[in-house]
Amino acid sequence: MKAKSVGCVVFREKNEKRIYLLLEAERMNGKLGRHTFWDFPKGAPEKGENEVQTALRETREETGISGLEFIDGFRKIIRYFFKRNGTLVSKEVVFYLAKTKSIKTKISSEHLKCQWLPYEKALERLTFKNSKGVLQDAEEFLSAPDKKIKAVIFDWNGVITD
Repeated sequence: MKAKSVGCVVFREKNEKRIYLLLEAERMNGKLGRHTFWDFPKGAPEKGENEVQTALRETREETGISGLEFIDGFRKIIRYFFKRNGTLVSKEVVFYLAKTKSIKTKISSEHLKCQWLPYEKALERLTFKNSKGVLQDAEEFLSAPDKKIKAVIFDWNGVITD
């Protein structure tokens, strides 16, 4: 069985430093029981959505943030396996990098809380090793001295706008 999610590494700038948005959620796991974890906003595509549309919708639904500027050239994929009702599931998660000017968040009922954290603290707070790798890649991408960062703005249909 296969599953896919799409999400965003959301950041904003504060005092000329980047801070990243993380969400805390809770789940049941056969080995760990009920536990919490920290990760980025993400979710499954709905019928007919492309990846950007999914990333926009999921970020808006899970954080209340709708003003996103996607950073051109950043798209990271992580893959892992988990068991659902005894069946092994191959999961692919695609992450985009998106900047916002929003400070306010309104988290969904599927999350416990959110935090804006500078890179080092966000790296410590993230629960999963593969998510830490995505954050490291995002920070390196944004910090590259020879890189001119270009934002691409999409409307809610995932169409590039001016």
